[in-house]
Amino acid sequence: MEKYFTINFWEKFTNTFANWVITDLPSILILILLLIVVLRLSRILVSKLKDVLIKRMAYHDEQPDLEIEKRLNTLMGIVRKTVSIIIWSIFIMIFLQKININIAPILAGAGIVGLAVGFGAQELVRDLITGFFILLEDQIRTGDVAIINDTSGTVEKLELRTITVRDLSGVVHIFQNGKINTISNMTKEWSAFVLEMGVAYKEDLTKVTQLMQEVADNMKEDDKYKPHMLDTMEIFGLDSFGDSALNIKGRIRTKPGQQWSIGREYRRRLKDVFDKNNIEIPFPHQTIYWGEEIEPLKLSISDNKKTAV
Repeated sequence: MEKYFTINFWEKFTNTFANWVITDLPSILILILLLIVVLRLSRILVSKLKDVLIKRMAYHDEQPDLEIEKRLNTLMGIVRKTVSIIIWSIFIMIFLQKININIAPILAGAGIVGLAVGFGAQELVRDLITGFFILLEDQIRTGDVAIINDTSGTVEKLELRTITVRDLSGVVHIFQNGKINTISNMTKEWSAFVLEMGVAYKEDLTKVTQLMQEVADNMKEDDKYKPHMLDTMEIFGLDSFGDSALNIKGRIRTKPGQQWSIGREYRRRLKDVFDKNNIEIPFPHQTIYWGEEIEPLKLSISDNKKTAV
């Protein structure tokens, strides 16, 4: 303790401190100033990136909805934190070097710890990266009806690590983002009700298609269904010759998620119109052939009674 009260010690300390103030302190101050500038610049760039993504992700010319902003806030928060961590890490390493602390052992130790964590958290990292790109690419949103790995349902929760889907029976399915192979979004931008209508071979196709078109046109004029229909029906024509029916295919484009309610109402109205116009909707049936040498069974109707001849 006595050495701290000697003149030589304080002279040496004063000289050392003066040299440090002259040589190292300005560079440290510049480094701190540079840190502040870079942090603010990174925030500005992230904010600009958010504005660009909002405009890009808005459907057509519509204003971006709250769900898009909510998702982008999550993404930009992750980006902002990641950039801040990188900047602070670089600053700390340079600062430690400036005060003559060897950072090689620290880097070696951090590398070993990072390697161990990386091996143990490979699945977690994969889930997070996949979730990030699912959000960034706007593949699905909360409230969408989607088919994920052959399981369909409504997306209730969309997070970086998992996606939660509730099916029609109320069962909740939770998928790890890294294990998702396929995503089919049935309610993105617009949806469609597709109908394959079978009528008997004896029916006039021109009349049938006219009736189908009229039903769709009437629905398009109905105030209850007009807001949910983007177009009236597109009738593609005769699609195939079935075993007992001529199959006519058509489509009605709807707003996202409205295809099922529009489809149910259209089928109900079409059935009523077909009944009024005596259009036969066939069902599977068989014709029995007895052969030429065997006289077929003949039936005749007399007085509301069936008799075999």
